[in-house]
Amino acid sequence: MPSFLPPVLRRSLTSLAVAAALATPSAFAHASTIHAVMSSALRVMDPIATTAQITRNHGFMIYDTLVGMDNEFQPRPQMADWTISDDGLTYTFRLRDGLEWHDGTPVTARDCVASLERWAQYDIGGQMMMDYVESLSAEDDRTLVLKLSRPFGYVLDLLAKPSSVAAFMMPERVANTPYGQQLSEFVGSGPFKFVADEFVPGSKVVYEKFEDYVPREEPADGTAGGKRVMVDRVEWLTMPDHQTAINALNSGDVDFIEQVPIDLLPLVENDDSLEVGVFNPLGYQTGGRMNFLYPPFDDVRIRRAALLALNQQDVLDALIGNPEYYRTCGAIFGCDTPLETDVGAESLLEGGRPDEARALLEEAGYDGTPVVILQATDVATQAPPPMVAASALRSVGFNVQLTPMDWQTLVSRRANQGAPNQGGWNMFFTYWNIQTVWNPVVNPMLNGSGREGAWFGWPTDPEIDQMRVEFAEATDDDQRHEIANRIQAHAYDNVSYIPLGQYRDVSAWRKEMSAPLEGPSPVFWGIEKND
Repeated sequence: MPSFLPPVLRRSLTSLAVAAALATPSAFAHASTIHAVMSSALRVMDPIATTAQITRNHGFMIYDTLVGMDNEFQPRPQMADWTISDDGLTYTFRLRDGLEWHDGTPVTARDCVASLERWAQYDIGGQMMMDYVESLSAEDDRTLVLKLSRPFGYVLDLLAKPSSVAAFMMPERVANTPYGQQLSEFVGSGPFKFVADEFVPGSKVVYEKFEDYVPREEPADGTAGGKRVMVDRVEWLTMPDHQTAINALNSGDVDFIEQVPIDLLPLVENDDSLEVGVFNPLGYQTGGRMNFLYPPFDDVRIRRAALLALNQQDVLDALIGNPEYYRTCGAIFGCDTPLETDVGAESLLEGGRPDEARALLEEAGYDGTPVVILQATDVATQAPPPMVAASALRSVGFNVQLTPMDWQTLVSRRANQGAPNQGGWNMFFTYWNIQTVWNPVVNPMLNGSGREGAWFGWPTDPEIDQMRVEFAEATDDDQRHEIANRIQAHAYDNVSYIPLGQYRDVSAWRKEMSAPLEGPSPVFWGIEKND
């Protein structure tokens, strides 16, 4: 909200914005309600058909997974326990007692088989896993069996991974939604129920406690353990203006803000009624992705020129500013992970090499073809990188066209495979929690299967796909490290994407609410609120 407005008018506009976000007939009828301002609005609802983080977060509210992942990257039982045959080829999952869908029907193994089959059509790791799967079947109502044709050591890791795309379970009739068609029914078995009648796309999402949810006995840890819901209701509210959201937090109209811009952090740190913290210590990787289908980035030399023009420090300074919350990091699998290495990242870490970038553009015969960069303007962690990149690219000779839009529009437009002058694009920027990119099997940007199967940008790169297969079939950590280093070197050489550093989000909440649990995303189980 503009700082030049008189304080009385600022307070009045803040009150109007909060009232608009909260306005429903039952908004104040629930004593134990968490009002949360999330990182972006929710419009895309299908958590299997998109990698958007807000949609993934929505998924964890209402769906559950067979396997959870703790904060040490270890798969743990969630909906099911399992046994593995001596030869490592047969995984038998047994659903635990008390599992019900939100419509009151029991969860069955057939539901889970259909859910896994749908998930595997969309997920990069799921696609790879299915190449090794001989059969996936329901043995009885509570038992499903996955048989491999040859060894593949990442079955449990893939079923447990919290992003993107998580292997959420849903009823068979829902999971049978045809490929390419988004879900129209949102029934899960998770700790919260989606309240469809109160959903306002892009503005408000409401969840109610699922009274029949039976949590596991173990303490919550990441997405593993017992998901114990201690409030009646959670409302996600959209407030694109960060000052408005902070004013609402200060006044008690909202309880939680997922992402507080670092430059506004003093406004919450100096309020004794608020707490601040980092719930995901590993944080996020920000980066740029190019479209391989159209000029100019169909030419690897021009992709390399773009990489050489950029550097991580400038992006992180603009994005975060405070080095307490960011670090330069050349590891495409994230820093502080088992596969961390800086191989290939030298120019990004050294401040860029603009002279080499200009020379490459000249060598490639770049003719001034416009570079259409999609620019999200409504998410604090999305707005700065495209602006910094546009300036750096222009400085070495690129003709850049920034195209502003909200993040949910960008999430939809990035799927457009049309030419940039026909609704497509050349480049966009995104971010991933480190748990999404931490090895070659799960990292979405490393799929080289082109138009039909690769992530947005659609590179055709059989060499990297073969190395990913080698990694998946490796039998010891030394082999995996060696292959991962080769994959990273190749990814930088081919410019699969441009990692632009690692940062941590700061969340803020009122002291009436207990601290969020540590993990890859904000979850609302395990939180108490004293109204």
